[in-house]
Amino acid sequence: MKTKMELMAPAGNFESLQAALDNGADSVYFGVDQLNMRARASINFTMDDLPEITRRCEMKNVRTYLTLNTIIYDHDLSLIKTLLNKAKEAGITAVIASDQAVIASAREIGIAVHISTQLNVTNIETVKFYSLFAETMVLSRELSLRQVKKITEQIEKEQIKGPSGELVKIEIFGHGALCMAVSGKCYLSLHSDNSSANRGACKQNCRKKYTVIDQETGFEIEIDNEYMMSPKDLCTLDFLDQVMDAGIQILKIEGRGRAPEYVATVTRVYREAIDALYEGTFTSEKVKTWMEELATVYNRGFWSGYYLGQKLGEWSKTSGSQATQKKVYVGKGVHYFPKAGIAEFKIEAYDIKKGDKLLVTGPTTGAKELQLDEFFVDEVSAEKATKGDSCTIKLPFRIRLSDKLYKMVEA
Repeated sequence: MKTKMELMAPAGNFESLQAALDNGADSVYFGVDQLNMRARASINFTMDDLPEITRRCEMKNVRTYLTLNTIIYDHDLSLIKTLLNKAKEAGITAVIASDQAVIASAREIGIAVHISTQLNVTNIETVKFYSLFAETMVLSRELSLRQVKKITEQIEKEQIKGPSGELVKIEIFGHGALCMAVSGKCYLSLHSDNSSANRGACKQNCRKKYTVIDQETGFEIEIDNEYMMSPKDLCTLDFLDQVMDAGIQILKIEGRGRAPEYVATVTRVYREAIDALYEGTFTSEKVKTWMEELATVYNRGFWSGYYLGQKLGEWSKTSGSQATQKKVYVGKGVHYFPKAGIAEFKIEAYDIKKGDKLLVTGPTTGAKELQLDEFFVDEVSAEKATKGDSCTIKLPFRIRLSDKLYKMVEA
């Protein structure tokens, strides 16, 4: 049996980081300040957060990858060196990079490098070249699994090794948002809003409605979908056995801009699926259940990307999420009584009642879902809690003052 695929989860903030750790991630990737491809989309960590990130991850033996994969200008170089030194001090596992200045600076101080998908690695000769600097290659998203497998087989056959002396590892995106641009390199929002996607400030022009009009005649060309540049989300779950057979070592979930419950659900589902593959219990019935769970969190519909060789993309029919569930803010954490295992919440907005599905999120809590079977209002057993009530619930986990309580409802 081959070494089990590493499951890499996104972390846009501490809530998502904890959600990834609690749901079986083998590694996490995250950005710091403005020099990452989700600088605008997520509440990014700061340099001062690096020690806490590594502390939490080391407790669970989870690897840490810092994304520094934007276009780099001369005025960024000083910050890059400072950030890499901080990452080195904190014990970050590796940096995901696309600019030669970042790659060279990381190698100079002994930080392992992963080649970002932005460098569009599509063949074995490119893998050989970057193996001089990097341990891992994130392949282009436009490859088929047949092409991916050919690369992994050649690495094994030719014994292509990185600077560490170990065989080069291959990483691919397994789930999440896809961009209509080649490997995410897009200039639409730079042209329209002077806001560069390649500096982490994408305005998501491709997710809007468009019509196509002949400028000479005024004739509007008929298209079957107004969202003609907005791909559905990538999902490899139902052919994960083929992904494993392609010989990749790292499967990456996209979503540093997503909510913690997204990270929790997607990470848990892929953790269960990967484990089932290696245990020989991966079945079509399980796949159906897992797909239903993935549909409950943010998505634009699902398709297999280019991995199975489709010539054309599949386009979303809406501008936003097609999730079957959404969260509604209910209240905030007030106190936790550790001996009794009871959490107190202040209800500030939406009513809750017995049988409701609730979600608790927080920087230390992560994202925890629960079924509301029994609770108390003013120390009296209750069927319903409304705005202004103090509500106590017996929970198997600790809450904090910063935690938020949500009710999950049908979208």
